[in-house]
Amino acid sequence: MGIVIEYQYFPPSILFKSLCPATHLLFEQYESFQKMSFRNRLMIAGAGGSILLSVPLQQGRNQKSLTKDIRVENRTTWQAAHWKTIVSCYNKSPWFEYYRDELDHLYNKRQEFLVDWNLSCFRWISDKLNIDVAVSLTAEWNEFYDVENWDDWRSRLSPGSICEKFPSAPKYRQVFEERTGFIPHLSILDLLFCEGKNALNTVGEQ
Repeated sequence: MGIVIEYQYFPPSILFKSLCPATHLLFEQYESFQKMSFRNRLMIAGAGGSILLSVPLQQGRNQKSLTKDIRVENRTTWQAAHWKTIVSCYNKSPWFEYYRDELDHLYNKRQEFLVDWNLSCFRWISDKLNIDVAVSLTAEWNEFYDVENWDDWRSRLSPGSICEKFPSAPKYRQVFEERTGFIPHLSILDLLFCEGKNALNTVGEQ
């Protein structure tokens, strides 16, 4: 079974739970860009609760361009700001130091297009989680896919409805859980820094 989904910025761990049995991942690049989504934002945990990090876009978030044509606004220092926040939140997590240098390098690599940034993030996290799934990109827009061969996840993961659609989020020990309680459906980075190489087993066994 394959999964078709839009590009996302270090998406929630629930996606990687679904990737465990999948054989193919197809990234949608011919959709109209949708704002207020994980396409250019991620959620991590801080001492005061969840923190939203958003990639700034040229022409703003209300544009109607195809996802493949969305350009990152690199006149801002958003990568440095995101990395500083990630370091602040996870510097004391069990596994952060193990991944710090490589991720620092990723956040210093400038990308012009949002799809290239998201794909580089996915490839990085896939390598750390040892995910063995074939990846390809859509060549055109298809409204429907063969349900016997494809599980259509497009727009299924959204910040406003993910908890309602997926009430049973994979649970693990979070850095600030004693202060904030467990926060479900954070970025896969949260799970990686807390569980390290065991992260995929954590999401796969629940």
